[in-house]
Amino acid sequence: MSMEMAAWNSIYHAMHAREDQRPFSLPVLRRIAAFARPHARHLVWFLALSVASAVLAVASPLLAGRVVNTIVDGGALRPVLLLAGLIAAVAVAEAALGLIVRWLSARVGEGLILDLRTTVYDHIQRMPVAFFTRTRTGALVSRLNNDVIGAQRAFSDVLSGVISNLVTLVLALAVMVALSWQITLLALLLLPVFVLPARRMGARLARIERERTIHNAAMGTQMTERFSAPGATLVKLFGRPLEESAEFARRAGRVRDIGVRTAMVQEVFFTALTLVSALALALVYGLGGFYALRGQLDAGTVVSMGMLLTRLYAPLTALAGARVEVMSALVSFSRVFEVLDLRPLVDEKPEAGSVPEGPAALEFEHVEFSYPTADKVSLASLEEVAVLDTADHGPVLRDVSFRIEPGQTVALVGSSGAGKSTIAQLAPRLYDADAGTVRLGGVDVRDLGFDSIRATLGMVTQDGHLFHESIRANLSLGRPDATDDEIWDALRRARLDDLVAALPDGLDTVVGERGYRFSGGERQRLTIARLLITGPEVVILDEATSALDSTSEAAVQAALTEALHGRTALVIAHRLSTVRAADAILVVEAGRIVERGTHTELLARDGRYAQLYRTQFATGDPEPVAARPVAEKPVAAR
Repeated sequence: MSMEMAAWNSIYHAMHAREDQRPFSLPVLRRIAAFARPHARHLVWFLALSVASAVLAVASPLLAGRVVNTIVDGGALRPVLLLAGLIAAVAVAEAALGLIVRWLSARVGEGLILDLRTTVYDHIQRMPVAFFTRTRTGALVSRLNNDVIGAQRAFSDVLSGVISNLVTLVLALAVMVALSWQITLLALLLLPVFVLPARRMGARLARIERERTIHNAAMGTQMTERFSAPGATLVKLFGRPLEESAEFARRAGRVRDIGVRTAMVQEVFFTALTLVSALALALVYGLGGFYALRGQLDAGTVVSMGMLLTRLYAPLTALAGARVEVMSALVSFSRVFEVLDLRPLVDEKPEAGSVPEGPAALEFEHVEFSYPTADKVSLASLEEVAVLDTADHGPVLRDVSFRIEPGQTVALVGSSGAGKSTIAQLAPRLYDADAGTVRLGGVDVRDLGFDSIRATLGMVTQDGHLFHESIRANLSLGRPDATDDEIWDALRRARLDDLVAALPDGLDTVVGERGYRFSGGERQRLTIARLLITGPEVVILDEATSALDSTSEAAVQAALTEALHGRTALVIAHRLSTVRAADAILVVEAGRIVERGTHTELLARDGRYAQLYRTQFATGDPEPVAARPVAEKPVAAR
């Protein structure tokens, strides 16, 4: 490696080093070793061959010196040719080793990236919903990309670089001292002129690079928000296109200016560095030539010293920034481990069972619940705050008890924030109750396996979220083995088969980001079709029609009638007109069930339900739309 290349590597790693460096931590190192253990065999070969490559790098200058001495001494052609062949063999071996070392480096590094990414991804998938409502998506993605790659660099770059450079440095220094300690000492005296500018320039470029990163992140945020379907709509409706363009141009212009400054600083540095390198070589050849002419050194030794000089300065320059690189990699590992150390509040027991076969009842018994504080589910760095909120905002649910028999429908109504959606989230174990018991099929949900719960219980939420994938992929999410016939049957039952059949790509039509290529009612019916394909025994509808107009609501209600037929159902409704046909209605206020009964009974009682009902229809809500026939068996309650 040339001196200029070594300096560039040092500057590059300094530019991309983290500011939040922290001291070595033995627990972190032990955890790193645990991740490295599966790759131990490749790692050992990687390090051994890196050392061998460093030895060959020192051998070439010595052989070149022997060639020069043989020529100067007027030796025979055969020894010259043999030495030349040996130099060629060393070069070929060094090139081959370089390829093998690079393959091993990629193998270890990419394997580590795979292990870290999958571990972090799987861990994040197990986190409660509260984690996702608090953290920034971009921060999580950064942990899976930037920090994981930074951690990988500790093995693929830093570790091999430190070892190979250290071996090369020791060998080159030993050989140079053996050849001429005077020239070696003089060369070392010039070392600060070479190394110190690299460190100082690297720090300066690092500050410029961080500034550019900030502006690039701001531009990325602006583009992400403005280029999404809802963001673009908002800009068109309320935004100021000229001001938006001017703001983006200002940030892009700043990035341009920083790029020019970076290029000029680098060019000035490399120009000066090239000059220093030339002066160092001139010094070696000048002083070496002086000793050679006086008969104190061979001509070949002078050539070897000049070639070894690059083997001396380059490793020293690289090792000068090794601490920064090592600490930067450790910080990346620490940031990854921060996420892995967050304990999932909802976990599956090793001996988890299954929901009994057949129709299933849903039961809540004296359930109490409070949302977890931020310090239990999140990290300050993921929320971009200095300190996490640790305030306990009190219980959300208080002594909630009810039972829905198989095949019955129970509706939850009440004011916004009363706790209805929280009740719905406890049944599929998006959260766990703090006290009391939630049972599915007569079994505590905490004793059930996640797969069994998902197969038994299906949920349709208010937003009707869809992934940016095909209709087929979205509908078969819960049952990847669903056939096209089953998908079309679900679309027919959701009153969407004609619409999808009319699309040019049919089931292969991509729905767009969050399903924005479809109307709100169509998106909701797609989520209902997805539920029908899964075929759960228990269905939860959380405000499934609250954001729809009357026409869309009628279409969705027709699909819901199909979805609820013969199933145990918990329906949360903002519009009371959609729950009149429920077997029982539970009125929730301030986390408690304050009333329960049928629609007729609650109106006759003239309590909170009657008040809500009169208020809604006084403001002009549409007349009731029946969801399904009333079951004969009344709901059981406690």
